[in-house]
Amino acid sequence: MAVSGPEHPDLVREPVARVDRDRLGRLLGDPDLVWLVERIRRRMERDEPLTGPVTLAAPTTAERAAAERLLGRSPGTGRSLTVRLDAVDDMLRRSGISPDGLAPAVTTLTGPVDRLAEIRAREAAAWQDAYTPLATLRPELSSWADRLRGEGLLRRLARTPEAAKTLLTEAATALRALPAAPAVSLPAFAATALGDAHALDDGTPLATVVLSGVRALTGFPDGSGAEWRREAWASAGLLRDALSSTVLTLGLRGTPALDWMTDAGEPTVLTLRQLTHSPPRTAPPVVYVCENPTVLATAADTYGPACAPLICLQGQPSAAALTLLRHLHSQGSRLCYHGDFDWGGLRIAGALLRRVPWQPWRYTAADYLTAAAATPLAPPLTGTPATAAWDPALPVALTELGVRIEEEIVLDPLLADLAP
Repeated sequence: MAVSGPEHPDLVREPVARVDRDRLGRLLGDPDLVWLVERIRRRMERDEPLTGPVTLAAPTTAERAAAERLLGRSPGTGRSLTVRLDAVDDMLRRSGISPDGLAPAVTTLTGPVDRLAEIRAREAAAWQDAYTPLATLRPELSSWADRLRGEGLLRRLARTPEAAKTLLTEAATALRALPAAPAVSLPAFAATALGDAHALDDGTPLATVVLSGVRALTGFPDGSGAEWRREAWASAGLLRDALSSTVLTLGLRGTPALDWMTDAGEPTVLTLRQLTHSPPRTAPPVVYVCENPTVLATAADTYGPACAPLICLQGQPSAAALTLLRHLHSQGSRLCYHGDFDWGGLRIAGALLRRVPWQPWRYTAADYLTAAAATPLAPPLTGTPATAAWDPALPVALTELGVRIEEEIVLDPLLADLAP
């Protein structure tokens, strides 16, 4: 057996100066004793005692003969072959081949033995060092960084500490530059921040980590699929497609198209591209926000051009909706939100509140109790409970009554607020 290559400074070595290399090679260097030497080396790696028996199942005739030459005894004819390490150690010492026994003999044959405990310690230190780029992130990402350390995502993506550190260095570089304002295309951002326009393409380890950080930064909810990823990136100002993300509005002004549609009393669909290139130049004092398009369509039918400004999320807030609401809020508009009285509705409202301030629009525990009392056949409440930061009493009321009230059920009071 050949001695291993360059020595590692942390390897544990056995003294080899007193070993008779030539005689040792003839004795333990037999290819038919490789199994025995490997068993001894594994014990040394684990700091286990080099005593007791080791057994080889289904040995060949040559392996039996090699064991006989080693110990000077018949290897027997059983189905397995057993060699006592104490006997080998004693023979090496008495013969003078290795006066200090098995350990230096095996080290001479196979090279320094790296103890597994030391390997694990070095690996743990390397992984700890791999996470150091996270320390450069802003405080609001500290909880996300802690989760990343505790989960197995990074190890699955990077495999080695060295690759992980490179990955996190690039991820931290991208996250420090987010959110992007004004919004920019995802490839253009990647080219500027990371030197590669394709660095954040779907499926790359870097895109997976950065998108996870983006969601922690913006509060974007869980999901999957291409549309969800597009909206998640857009929540931090990174646009994969500025035309697919839209928001439904009624009664807004501030661009020629909006003015024309409002004068006609018709709903308007605004794209993210329109909102990033030509946002409304004016902002009304109050803007109402609903979850379901039925509310907006009924308001258009009822009040036409006189309807109060209304924005419909149509479920989870899109990048276009968030862009519009943030713009209006920054221009002084007070946003008033209403959604479904169920757990999904509370989650949508909570996600919106984490990204843009709003006040409840008939969306409190008292409003729920009033609506439930007027709806004797309301369907049962299902799903996982959620919180309501704007009114902690609301989820308590939902739990106690156990019914869901959709926006369409409370159209009349909502429409009354939208009247001219």
